[in-house]
This record gives sequence, C-alpha cells and structure tokens, in this order.
Amino acid sequence: MVVTRERAVERPRPMRALGRELRSWPTVLMVLLCLTVGIPLTIALTPAQDLRILGQHISVGARTPDLSLEGPAGLVQIGNTQLDIPRIQVWGPLRPQLSLGPVQRNDDAAKVFDPEASAQATAQAVEQLRTGFVNWYLLGAVGAVGTGLAIAALVGCARMLGILRRARGGELTVADVWHRCSGTIGRMALVSVTVSVLAWGACGALAYTGTMRGLAQVGSLSDLVGASRVTPAPVGPTVTGFAGAVIGDSRAARVGGPPVADPEGDDVVCQRSADSLAGELATMVPGGVRNLACPSATIAQGLRGPQQRGETQVPPQVALLKQMPDLRFVVVAIGPNDVGWSDLITYCYGVETCDDNLTRGEFDYRMGAFDREYAALLQDLAELPSRPQVVVMTSYGAFPSETDPACPDARGPAYAVGLTQDKIDLLTDRNDQLNAVLRTGAEKYGFAVAQPDLRPLCSTGTDGMSPDLQGLSDGYAFHPTAIGSLRLAATVARLVD
Repeated sequence: MVVTRERAVERPRPMRALGRELRSWPTVLMVLLCLTVGIPLTIALTPAQDLRILGQHISVGARTPDLSLEGPAGLVQIGNTQLDIPRIQVWGPLRPQLSLGPVQRNDDAAKVFDPEASAQATAQAVEQLRTGFVNWYLLGAVGAVGTGLAIAALVGCARMLGILRRARGGELTVADVWHRCSGTIGRMALVSVTVSVLAWGACGALAYTGTMRGLAQVGSLSDLVGASRVTPAPVGPTVTGFAGAVIGDSRAARVGGPPVADPEGDDVVCQRSADSLAGELATMVPGGVRNLACPSATIAQGLRGPQQRGETQVPPQVALLKQMPDLRFVVVAIGPNDVGWSDLITYCYGVETCDDNLTRGEFDYRMGAFDREYAALLQDLAELPSRPQVVVMTSYGAFPSETDPACPDARGPAYAVGLTQDKIDLLTDRNDQLNAVLRTGAEKYGFAVAQPDLRPLCSTGTDGMSPDLQGLSDGYAFHPTAIGSLRLAATVARLVD
C-alpha cells in the first residue's frame, strides 16, 4: 500500500514539470519563434504542387506571408507578375496561390466551349484544385513539425550553453548538462511541435474556409485557367520571299530615319525608316526581313488588334505574320507603350518627385494588364503556321546608372524640373520590372531574348561614333539613331539561327 501510495503521488509530477516548463521564459520565447518565424518559414519553403487541369499546367501553393491579418489569394500568370484574386479572401498567413501557363490549346481545354461538358469539367477542375491544395497542406504539415523541432533544438542548445557558461571551474561537463537538461529539452520539443501543429491546423482551417467560399463564386472555367482566347485572323494576301519579320513599336520602326526607297503597304503611315531594325538585320542574315513595326503600337492595338494611324487603320501585325508561310524568325519589340512609358518620363521631368502612390499604383495596374496581353501574344507567336524562331527584345535604358544632373538631356527643357538621380533610379527600376516580364514570358515558351546594349544619354566617354539614342534636342527623343539601330540589329543577328 505504501508503494502504491508513493506511485500515486508521483504520477502528477510529469504534468507539473510540463506546466512549469510552459511558464519558463526560454519556452515562451520558443513558442513565439514557432508562431512568428516557424509558420511563415514553412509556408515559404513548402514547394508548390503541379497539376494538370483541362490540359493546362497549374501549380498550387501559397503566397509569401506578410504582416496583414487578411489578404487575397494570388495568381501568377506564366511566371510573371503576381495578381490578386479578390474573390478569395483568407484570414491568417496561409493564402493560396495559383501559377498558370503557358496556356495550351488542346482537346481538354476545348471543353470550355462545350455546353454539355462545361459544368462537369468545372466541377472536376475545382475538385483537382482542392486536392492539390490539401496535398500541399499535408506536405507543409510535415515541414511545420520539422521547423518546430529545429526551433526546439536551437533554443535547447542555447539553454545548455547558458548553463555551461554559468558553471565555474569546470564543475559541469557537457554530459552532465545533457543529463540534467534532457528531460527539459524533451518537454520543449513536445511543446514546440504541439504549438506548430495547432497553429498550422488553424491556418489551414482559415485558408480552406476562405478558398472554398471564394471558389463557390467561380462561374466559368475562364475564371480558373483563362482558356478562352481569340487570336487575330490572317489579313491580306499571302506574302513570300521573306526569311524574317520585325513586329513592334517606334523603336523597331526607327522613327526619324531616312524613308524606305520603295514604300509599300503602311511603310509611310508607320514612318518606317530604311535603316530600321529590319533594314539593318536584312544586311546581316540571309533572306529578306519585313518591317511590320508601327509607332505607338501596343499589344492590344497594333500587334493583336488593329491600330488607328490618322485616317488609316493598320491591320494587326500578328495577322500579317500569319500570311507569311516562309518565315524562319520573328523579332518582337514591345512593352514601353503598353505601360505608358512616355507619360511616366514626362511626369518625372515636370515634378519634384515622381515616386508617389498614384503613379506607382497606375504603373502596377498597367504592368498587370500588360502581363495578360503578353501571355496571349506569346501563344499567338508559338502557333504561327511556319513555327519560326521568335526573338524577344528587351527594353533598353535611356540613362546610365550614375547620371550628371547638369547633362542637357537630364536637365530637360527650361520650364522643366529635370531628372535627378533618384528619378533615374526609379525609371531604371521600372524598366527592369518590364524586362523581367518580357524575359520570363519568352523563356517559358523557349523563345530567345535579345538584350540590347546601347550607349545611354549623358554617358561619359565615346567610341568616336555618333550617339546611339536621340536626345531631347532631336526629333524623337530616346529612340535609336542610325548607329543605335545598327547595334540593335547586331544584338538580334547573333541569336538568329
């Protein structure tokens, strides 16, 4: 009876030890680390799950956590700009993210147009997304346990080192400290794993509730995968005798240069020069190169849709490409007009600071729209009848990284405030954002990327040749000169097979 009584007295002792451990400051610190570091780290490190839905490649994962309590799920199109999904609002740090693209045209995707199969296909797509997120979540749960154990081990080691440091004259060895602390560290590991699992469960419940509530509002497959797309129809007669073609804006048309000797089609209305990118490229590669570029062209109005130039409506450049069966390569120069680059640089010349929230929001909005339009253009080019090589040209910078504000092109007109180094850094950063979208989209489709290296305005030193870019005193500021056009062509020619 005495033994039994002693055992009965000893049974609560582990619980009392665990209770004391929960009140110790190292354990409190460990719990805080699990919640503020462990959970966000688990979300960031858990790899996205790849799915195949309606013939489209979709990755299911989570957005990088931020400090907000509630936020939308995310959408990344062809690996470029991240957009919000306003219909899916989630409390907590775990917010789903879908990565789409490139969009594929196949029999599975065609179900979106079949009234009889559309409802069933939608239900299957939602179920696949749900399963993919659950699989990602379970994988993250394993990561949460591992992160909790790692944090417990880190705090436990720090605790042991503290004991050794306080010991005097070598009174304690590492073995002694481990023997003394093994039970404590075990209880810390139990607390850490328990807290991590409970926190992960709470995040998962909030994410699942918000996601399912948002998906219930999806009424069409285009909301999920954007399978519906209208491509430009071929325009005009069949054109042969050209190995390549150039599509794009005024940089490729080379406004301000000498006119072509025998203008055809829209050469005059589009101000195409004899020394344009296409003209110079024709001297470097075998076969003719047709210039379809036109000033002020955007993807929506110029490349994939008609463009109005005065009283003349210029056909979509992609539609003209489809009537060229012999094409071996196509060069694409697009982007600045889509994001309103001329508006941005004019604004920076005229105000003291152009990094305000209004223009920042407008630029982000235009980048999001450009990302979607660019995805459709890339697919159009990938489906050209002759399957030509596609070379996407990035946007060049107009000023060097360190610019003298006294330079006439930076100072601007007499009535302007001018460009400071901060403004030039802002313009450079936004140009880099545009190029990141151009480069990533092209690489997704296996297209080549040409990165022109033109000598910017206000740059020091010269190679004895004329400037590469037209300045403010010229007719078309920031556009290539004859030498600049030649450099653009040389950059592209190195990539043409």
